[in-house]
Amino acid sequence: MILLVAATTARAAFQQPVKVAGGLVAGVPGKDSSITVFKGIPFGAPPVGSLRWRAPQPVRPWQGVRKADQFGSSCMQNIVDEHKPWTYEFMTHTGVSEDCLFLNVWTGAQSAGERRPVYLYIYGGGNTEGSGAVPVYDGEGLAKKGIVLVTVNYRLGILGFFTHPELTAESGFHASGNYALLDLIAALHWVHDNIAAFGGDPGRVVIGGQSAGASNVHSLVASPLAKGLFHGAIAESGSSVGGLGLMGARTLADQEKAGVQFAEAKGAHSLAELRNLSWKELAAPVPGAGPFRFGVVVDGYVQPAPAAEMFAQGRQNDVPTLTGCNQGEGGASPHPTVAAEGFQKAAHQRYGDLAEAFLALYPSATDEQVRTSQNESSWDSTRASMYLWAVNRAKTAKTKAYTYFWEHTMPGPDADRFGAFHTSEVPYVMNTLYMSDRPFTNADHKIADMMSSYWVNFIRTGDPNGKGLAHWPAVSEQPGATMELGDRALPIPVAGSPAKLAFFEKYFSKPQGPRPPM
Repeated sequence: MILLVAATTARAAFQQPVKVAGGLVAGVPGKDSSITVFKGIPFGAPPVGSLRWRAPQPVRPWQGVRKADQFGSSCMQNIVDEHKPWTYEFMTHTGVSEDCLFLNVWTGAQSAGERRPVYLYIYGGGNTEGSGAVPVYDGEGLAKKGIVLVTVNYRLGILGFFTHPELTAESGFHASGNYALLDLIAALHWVHDNIAAFGGDPGRVVIGGQSAGASNVHSLVASPLAKGLFHGAIAESGSSVGGLGLMGARTLADQEKAGVQFAEAKGAHSLAELRNLSWKELAAPVPGAGPFRFGVVVDGYVQPAPAAEMFAQGRQNDVPTLTGCNQGEGGASPHPTVAAEGFQKAAHQRYGDLAEAFLALYPSATDEQVRTSQNESSWDSTRASMYLWAVNRAKTAKTKAYTYFWEHTMPGPDADRFGAFHTSEVPYVMNTLYMSDRPFTNADHKIADMMSSYWVNFIRTGDPNGKGLAHWPAVSEQPGATMELGDRALPIPVAGSPAKLAFFEKYFSKPQGPRPPM
């Protein structure tokens, strides 16, 4: 909060109201009066009733000036205040509704026509929770650095991904499911058509997201429906050989069968009956059936093929990409408790005929050795999978890729237990430490300034490098390296030794199903 007050400058207010698709909107000053915030702008008709499980429809016009001072409802999900290590600031706190197709804009422009670069941020949460209103996604921290920040809601869970042959038949494009992705594509069209009115440049739009948001970024990069709507991509904790290779691998026919089984389990004999069920009735487990899980599907429309295949064929939207992973992901822990026997057993389960080669590289004779090997192998595996994804991408991409490894422990509850946990980089890259009551130090604020500067540079130019920052080499510039970020900023080897990297190259080259963490 101190940083926000110190940065406040006297500036003319943004010219209002703003005309967008649907009508006029009026924003409000941010915490810093140099930023204007527009919350809860509809970008599609409410997907309710007969519009449930349909592609988003044009926004319904409104009369007069819509005061955009409150977030719209988040999409249907269960709301909890925290789920450690994710404390209050990482969670959704608005009301929820099926009428949830809203986006939010933060701008430091004083008028339309300034042509500032635009960042559309896609939240994580397993495609079952999350919201553009989550506190750590507050757009003011990046808007103060000269970009226009947009957060967007998209349908979740059964409402975002349900697939059924009758839905396919009625769609008009011979596909069903992927409604969440269609929501995001509709939001990108909205940005293309409306963002100039907020001082943004529709010719400089970068999409980004974390976790499921990062996976959705990859799906958009692989979708012909998003062609030309964005010019760069950021995927935090979402790029890997295994993960991307499997993402969207479900076929339309297979998921339609699951949809039929789901309807039967619910006792629904028609789409009308399914649409009459409440969200909680849809989400409730059926005793003796399922569990049913619907996700991104290869539907021949939004996703013509699995994302990995689209990349391999060079059919993706070829844009500069920034991607990375965290030290606390992939089975690593600040204080591993695994014993030698368990580590060896897990190695044989995961690596099969390569297990002995793995154990030769990561010693397991004693429990003490194993606890070191547990973390080192997790870090090497995670970084290698991400790096090899970037190497494979380069076979068909003409644009650059930048990778990172986040290693800073976020202070706060149980910091020593969770370390650099999944999602912990987000408040730093979004420059939103002010949205948390954790005991941040001057070092944390310096790291947030560094991280958000890298991100803003990339959003502006497709390259994270800039004045006052340690040089971040592209993958093509320094093969075998990734950028360590957090308490320090410098390129480091992807794996602990060339032999270890060679092992993971061999392992990840083998066709396999989902790979359990060590």
